[in-house]
Amino acid sequence: MISTIHDVLDAHTQFVITTHVRPDGDAIGSQIALAQYLTKRGKEVAMINSDPAPSNLGWLPGSENIETYRGGARQIKKIAGADVIIVVDTNAAHRLGEVGEVVKNSTAQKILIDHHTQPESWFDHTLVNDRASSTGELIFDLITETDKNLLDKSISTALYVAILTDTGSFRFSSVTAHVHTIVAQLLEKGVEPAEVYGLLYESKSIHALRLLGRALDTIRILPDGKIGYLTVTIAMLQETGATSEDTEGLVTYVQALEGVEVALIFTEVSNGTKVSFRSKGEWHVHKWARSLGGGGHRNASGAFLKLPLQKAIRTTLESASQFLPLSIEDASETPSAEDEAYLLLLQASREE
Repeated sequence: MISTIHDVLDAHTQFVITTHVRPDGDAIGSQIALAQYLTKRGKEVAMINSDPAPSNLGWLPGSENIETYRGGARQIKKIAGADVIIVVDTNAAHRLGEVGEVVKNSTAQKILIDHHTQPESWFDHTLVNDRASSTGELIFDLITETDKNLLDKSISTALYVAILTDTGSFRFSSVTAHVHTIVAQLLEKGVEPAEVYGLLYESKSIHALRLLGRALDTIRILPDGKIGYLTVTIAMLQETGATSEDTEGLVTYVQALEGVEVALIFTEVSNGTKVSFRSKGEWHVHKWARSLGGGGHRNASGAFLKLPLQKAIRTTLESASQFLPLSIEDASETPSAEDEAYLLLLQASREE
């Protein structure tokens, strides 16, 4: 796969790189690293996304060159004039947001570099491994296949951010010996882990911390003891002065609870509810998310339901037993009314 991708890169000059809506560290880090690599090879590269990079990634060298798609003639012309369009860290047109249809309908060759499951079929070439820790891992392999000397501190820092963020600071099951080998090589190029971590995770606003306090009060553990969730409402954001960016990472507090194998966060938005799924080990959540119209990785997925918050929670939890190895025998001796209703749902689904 890599050799085919390199053949395409060698043969063309004009490139556009894009990624998914609400881009995270893996999306932005992979995009910047690939753009800088191609630029060093004498290519002309534009980075165009539907959404801007989150504020905690604005320090990354090269982030200032990412354009937010506005549908103007100049950007449409740039996309239409590209020889090659590369999509990183997502594999579906709708996940690209407003730029998605423009990209999909372009006459340019289209390359997908991604580690999600079930990619759409409209890509001409793919570099896909759903076992990879991150798209950043795949970009590293692509770059070093030809010339490791093209790695510099800037590219290495972008790749380090990509891998660090998508592995939960190297604590997910996707972390392998190969991942640590990659990181060792990135550190040799001058990446400074303490500085990167501080810039990513230690620059929260007082509003974000107030939201954290409110969100922690909403944590619920279901009677099986394996699933936990928290909720964020529009009112909570308004009352704390926090933004949607400040919800990133909240789900990890649920995942850190003893005995919890699957953690969810339900975020209320104006037109529905966003659901983020995180899981440990062999507790895979991508099929569960897909059943609700979403998708993602085995241990990290998401979905959007055009339902009000409470109905979205009920709809999601009702389907849990279809996708997870739950045991209702683990239930608490004194479940709440909500927990009793959940148990009945699980029991009914197993009896059908």
